[in-house]
Amino acid sequence: MTAIVLTIHLMIAAALVIVVLLQRSEGGGLGIGGGGGMGSFMSARGAANLLTRTTAILAGCFFVTSIVLAILAGNTGTKSIVDQPTPAEQAPAKTEPAAPVSQ
Repeated sequence: MTAIVLTIHLMIAAALVIVVLLQRSEGGGLGIGGGGGMGSFMSARGAANLLTRTTAILAGCFFVTSIVLAILAGNTGTKSIVDQPTPAEQAPAKTEPAAPVSQ
């Protein structure tokens, strides 16, 4: 289950990076194409709205998969690496019997 959710999470993360890079920034950035006039398939405003909506949906899916992965990781039984006993605490050290004292 964790592997499936992690795979989906990584695909969403990659898609989110791509969609964010396609958007125009205030200064022009890496925006979609250059020049497309009135005869283009989508207007600049329509493309911006589509990319903004896609970014919001992908971000929401990213948050959901992050929370699901955190819940799945929490169900493994170990709470924290700090809470785990150290090897010295797990097995007591063997002590050899004291040698007889000669007088």
